[in-house]
Parts: sequence; C-alpha cells; structure tokens
Amino acid sequence: MQTGLKITAFAAGLAAVFGSAYAVGGATEPASAPKEPAHRDAHAEKERPAEKEGGESRELPGGLQISRDGFTLDLDTPRIEAGEPAELRFSVVDEDTSRKVTAFRREHGKELHLIVASSDLATYRHLHPVRAADGTWSAPVELPGAGGYRVFADFTPDAKDAEGVTLGADLAVAGDARPEPLPDAERTVTVDGYEVTLEGALRPGADSELKLEVEKDGRPVTDLQPYLGAYGHLVALRAGDLAYLHVHPNGEPGDGRTEPGPEVSFTATAPSKGAYRLFLDFRHEGKVRTAAFTVHAGGGSPEKPVPQDGESAGHGH
Repeated sequence: MQTGLKITAFAAGLAAVFGSAYAVGGATEPASAPKEPAHRDAHAEKERPAEKEGGESRELPGGLQISRDGFTLDLDTPRIEAGEPAELRFSVVDEDTSRKVTAFRREHGKELHLIVASSDLATYRHLHPVRAADGTWSAPVELPGAGGYRVFADFTPDAKDAEGVTLGADLAVAGDARPEPLPDAERTVTVDGYEVTLEGALRPGADSELKLEVEKDGRPVTDLQPYLGAYGHLVALRAGDLAYLHVHPNGEPGDGRTEPGPEVSFTATAPSKGAYRLFLDFRHEGKVRTAAFTVHAGGGSPEKPVPQDGESAGHGH
C-alpha cells in the first residue's frame, strides 16, 4: 500500500458497465499548491505516476492488467451468484518460476489488500483474505447485485528492491444485472449516523490534498481508532474503466503530530481528467464504516459541479 498514489485501469475494450442496486456506505470490514504530506514512504514515492504535457500520466497505471512486473493474478473463482455467500480464492504467481508467491512484505498491517468493486461503482468491498502455506489466498464475500466486477490485489513481494504491485481480474456475478448511475458529486455524505465532509479536489497528473472530516450528531469525532495502521484508508476508482488509486493518510497514529480526528488528510494524484469514486474507510467505536464520494478531476470538484458549455467556471479555475 502507499501514502502516495497508485492507479490501475482496465484494457480499452472493457465491457459495458454492470453493477448492483446496493448503496455503498454501509459498514464494511470486509487550487493552491498542496502541502507536503506529514508522512510518505519510499514505497509510495516509487509508484507516483510520471507526468506528461497536459497534466496527465504518460505511463500506463499499474493494476490495469492481470499480469505485470513479473507477476500474475490467478483468480480461481471467476464467477459467483448474486446474494449468495461465496469464497474468493486466488493466488499471485511468479512468472519466472511459475510458482505461487508465498513471501510478501507487510504493508500497513497486511501482506495483501483485496478490493472488489462493481463496474458501476455502486458496490465496494475491502476484504482481508487469508493465505495458506501453498500461496493460495481465500476470503468470504457476498455481493448483492449481478453484473461485472473487478478484483484488485495490492501487494509488495518480499524481495530486495521490490516495488508494490496492483493486479486486477474480472469477476462475473450471476443474476439480474441492473446498473446504477454514478451518484452526483456531494461535498458531505452521511453513513450510519456519521457525516463525512470532503475538502479539496483531484488534479490530473499533480499532487493535491484531500481532507475528510468526520462528525457524529453534529460534533467532530476526535477519537477515531486506527485501522490498518492509520486513521483512514482511501481508495479511488475512475468511472468507466475503474482506474485504481490507493492512498493512506498524511501521517499515522503515534507519529507525534497526527490527531485521531476529526480530520484525515491524504495526498493523491489523478491519472487523467474524469469522474472518480472515492471510498473512505474509518473506524470508530469498534466498527469500520465506508463513506463514498463522487469527484471530478480537472473539471469540477465535490464543492463545484463541472461547468457546462457556455457557463462560467467561476473563480479559482
């Protein structure tokens, strides 16, 4: 995982969007110059996308592919039934040896992080799989709606000079598929009695700070609990092709400067202009909750919609 940014996208021929009517936001377990983040590790620095003229990444974002950097994601469970308990089984294969990888570097408390999202971005799961001695991973999951999904495996091999890798594979969920439209961009969302407010905006090919403030019953939450070694965990997916971005906050519990709320700060870079869906996991009172936002990189923000033809963009653009 990383404090910086990592983005993955599907191949250009990705099928039409599918998804479920499930509303993200339930509990899961599962432009000024930006400030210099309080904490950023070397792993994150290696994976920041290079910029090109026009502010977009000139490199193919990591994780778009099922195979990359000498590793392949072998998904043993390519199809499950909607609304039925299932077990996802997969492994990471070393292409040089054709063997399953069994040695991983722990990043933020886990050897591997597994994200599952529907193609319409209505359903999101951050799962915590268990690895068997032979390198086979497994995780229970139940997905509410039929359609196309994407499984992301985010890991760092336990080897000298190894860099983080994000691989993606398609998952089919059988049933009556009813894709959901992308929710409107809102500055504040409510989840399980908590109000989470987003400040800042994604910028194509450049770092920007995103701040998320958590309140409950109109009062700031100042006792957030660590989750995966941080007070918040952020994943972003680009609408249409599910380009993948994964960051951790600027700072961490116990570093002497990061408070346990109400604000959690991230530094992120969008690979291109477009709409993105942000998923913030946070823990409070022993339970993990997920707040989801729609944002627009390079053409609007949660605070301001994308201007239409003939309309003024206003100040700050």
